[in-house]
Amino acid sequence: MKRAAPVPITGVGCLCAAGMNLQQCMDSLFRGTRHAAPPTRFETSHPVNYPVFEVHADIPTTALHHGVELGRTSRLAVAAAIQAVQDARWIPEQLRSRRVGVCMGTTVGSAMNSEEFYRQYRQAEDPDMDPVIRFLAGNPATAVARELGLTGPCQTVVNACSSGTDAVGLGAFWIRSGICDVVIAGGADELCRVTYNGFISLMISDDSPCRPFDRDRKGLNLGEGAAVLVLESDQTSQARMKKARSFVLGYGSASDAYHLTAPRPDGSGLRRAISEALNHCGRSAEEVAFVNAHGTGTPDNDRVECRILQEVLPGVPFFSTKGYTGHALGAAGALEAAFTVACLEQGRIPQSVGFATKDPELPACPVKHPTTVTGDIAISESLAFGGQNAVVIFGKEGA
Repeated sequence: MKRAAPVPITGVGCLCAAGMNLQQCMDSLFRGTRHAAPPTRFETSHPVNYPVFEVHADIPTTALHHGVELGRTSRLAVAAAIQAVQDARWIPEQLRSRRVGVCMGTTVGSAMNSEEFYRQYRQAEDPDMDPVIRFLAGNPATAVARELGLTGPCQTVVNACSSGTDAVGLGAFWIRSGICDVVIAGGADELCRVTYNGFISLMISDDSPCRPFDRDRKGLNLGEGAAVLVLESDQTSQARMKKARSFVLGYGSASDAYHLTAPRPDGSGLRRAISEALNHCGRSAEEVAFVNAHGTGTPDNDRVECRILQEVLPGVPFFSTKGYTGHALGAAGALEAAFTVACLEQGRIPQSVGFATKDPELPACPVKHPTTVTGDIAISESLAFGGQNAVVIFGKEGA
């Protein structure tokens, strides 16, 4: 495979339960602070209050031209995109004269927070149409493009829990192929009563703060948030003398083709995705400094992922950040991409919070303390329902 050209990352923005920007998030990660609690934005009749990771701070509101407020997922996406654009030192007016694409991942979007509308409709009442307008305008990619006045390629990736990772990989392809000068790439998702009860019904939710890779793990906690990377061509970033924070080096994607929710026990899909990402950028497993693992805290996911990491990347330190953010679904891969960039910059990784006791069935353990790392490339990976596996490799330098 021909080695892919590195794609500069010039800006990063994110917000989630760990913090309202990247610096706040990284401070929480290295303090080992997490904020898991029963949901406050919706009510449920379930007898157990499963904890979630909510964004409690105010998110700026944006009115649509109909006068209807933008949905929560899109508002999260817009907030992260504005942070990233500012971090990249772009003025929106400058972007409008260039070929700028938007590629955002999501799963919940705004599709599942219109229960009252459906309830009234089924009861032959006359429901307010605002939820329908909000849903029709709820595509987070178009919301970002509309907010920033961008007219380039615009795509929302809905590929379960790998959506944010896939969006970054696709955005880098747009840069390499010459379609775009700049791409706003990432993911956004909100907490929702439907998904909250849905994961409980699947019996993969933990009734306490989640414990990725731990012997006593029982499942995941849901979260919400958004993260965005600003990707640029070499010509664009060099012309404005903007130093890259990091680079997208490689991307790999592979399907298990095995089960709707469970990963293939032999992990062959994840193995292929890692191999493809390494081959894509012409790097070797020995060069990887660390892995930001998917690490949901579910028994099957952690078992398969840990075994593949030990097989393909033996001895490489790894951790999960879902103990700080919860599983933010379509935003998860984007949040973890942002954290991976920051960890590469700082040369250290946080403890895998929630991990305390080694599982004898797992061949390796995540890091239990903040750890200094050496090396100039790192992996962020996502394992999704439907058997989708996505891997992005980030590097300190483009060379």
